[in-house]
Amino acid sequence: MDKIPRVLITEKAKEVIDTLKNRFSSELMFHQSGGCCDGSSPMCFEKGDFKVGSQDIWLGEVYGCDFFMSADQFEYWKHTQLTLDITPGRGSSFSIEIPMGIRFIIRSKLFTMEELENLSPIKTGEEVLDES
Repeated sequence: MDKIPRVLITEKAKEVIDTLKNRFSSELMFHQSGGCCDGSSPMCFEKGDFKVGSQDIWLGEVYGCDFFMSADQFEYWKHTQLTLDITPGRGSSFSIEIPMGIRFIIRSKLFTMEELENLSPIKTGEEVLDES
């Protein structure tokens, strides 16, 4: 049986990622911290522009982009499947899509008991860096 992904993505978010990859000519990554306001939104960076480490959790890859979350935030979200989406409006973060007049958001649903038993594995940011 295939592992259940922790992060999914909408078609509209894929289109934005394609635009950003073309604009920046680089790979992208996402990080969701535990801050307040927009700090708890997923932020998109050029890969390597945000330094991850042992206090960050890698939830998987979504549309070719690594998706990390702070360990504190993961404690709140570990029972949910996240879906990366977009919404109109300007956020107040450092995420690279902000000048486009949109921002990435997370939609979520609780995992079923069956899904919880078959989730994709997580890693620390440090483990991901060691694999590079």
